[in-house]
Amino acid sequence: MALFGGRIPSAKSAATSALQIWKEGTSFTSSSAQTPRLTRFTLQSPKQAELEYGNGSRFSLSAEFLRVQSPAADSKIRTIQGEKVITGRRHVGIMSVEQVGNYGIRITFDDLHNTGIYTWDYLYNLGANKFTLMRDYIKILRKHNLSRDPQRRK
Repeated sequence: MALFGGRIPSAKSAATSALQIWKEGTSFTSSSAQTPRLTRFTLQSPKQAELEYGNGSRFSLSAEFLRVQSPAADSKIRTIQGEKVITGRRHVGIMSVEQVGNYGIRITFDDLHNTGIYTWDYLYNLGANKFTLMRDYIKILRKHNLSRDPQRRK
């Protein structure tokens, strides 16, 4: 696996310049024949990730979006009337990214959440449906009178 010096850069170094985490030509397996091969994953900043796929698809995903769409089965996630609700993550950042096998990545966010594994298929689905998913997330927050902004400290 072609990584920078065998490690994935931290968000701190990613903030200084756009960092290509995986170089084109690195092979990633997909569990779905329809999902294109991921060719590049780049942290543009601690708040933004860029994904490129073999079919030419490119997605720019915010750290907030990736955090609230975490695939983790985490007991800290609030459910209201059966809906998954993660609030106050507007300003969350990505601290680090590590590859998990040949099928996905684990993202550590600056709120210290790191239990979800984002498979290549799941990341493609997030990118392809990001506007619908984000709109649905905001609707759920509004429905329950919640906010994307963190709670103010007293």
